[in-house]
Amino acid sequence: MSNYGNPPSDPYGQPGPSGQDPYGQPVNPYGAQSYDPAGYGGVPQGVTFAHWGKRVGAAVIDGLLGMLAQSLYIVGSIMAASSAELTTDPVTGEVTNTGGGASGLALALMGLGIIMGLAFFIWNSCIKQGRTGYSIGKGVMGIKLVKAETGQPIGAGMSFVRQLAHILDALPCYLGFLWPLWDSKRQTFADKVIGTYVIDQPKG
Repeated sequence: MSNYGNPPSDPYGQPGPSGQDPYGQPVNPYGAQSYDPAGYGGVPQGVTFAHWGKRVGAAVIDGLLGMLAQSLYIVGSIMAASSAELTTDPVTGEVTNTGGGASGLALALMGLGIIMGLAFFIWNSCIKQGRTGYSIGKGVMGIKLVKAETGQPIGAGMSFVRQLAHILDALPCYLGFLWPLWDSKRQTFADKVIGTYVIDQPKG
């Protein structure tokens, strides 16, 4: 028989059930973490896709400004047309121009108008829209062009490619331009090909 008796009890108490942390569950100091189904850096939840009417309004504004940029071409064309004198042969019915050709000034104005119109298109629809997400028209209407994967502007180069992709919208009787009316993400064919959204986001 042992003279030492029973062993002393554990001074720290009995261990908890197997697998249980005796100090309790750790507290996350950062709070519960949420998961964004759109993916890291994507379009934030709660953002609404731009209504078709707003997109049309933005396109009309940009188009009118583009026409204004080409106003010199229109003036030159009128000057060239006014200098023509058309006569019709009573026998053959052939129409000929018996007046002088377009003046040098008219041709210069037409050429300058083309250059100004092209420059405005590149700046507004490619550079400005690509870098900020806003053309002038989109800024007025409070809508923004963004990349679907990142929620950020797509850059000048891709904005130019997207303008070319609008050919797909125009070819089937302009069906692609009407597609946002019933599409869940309100995308045109060009938006789907390039991977872009147009969202409601007024300029801050």
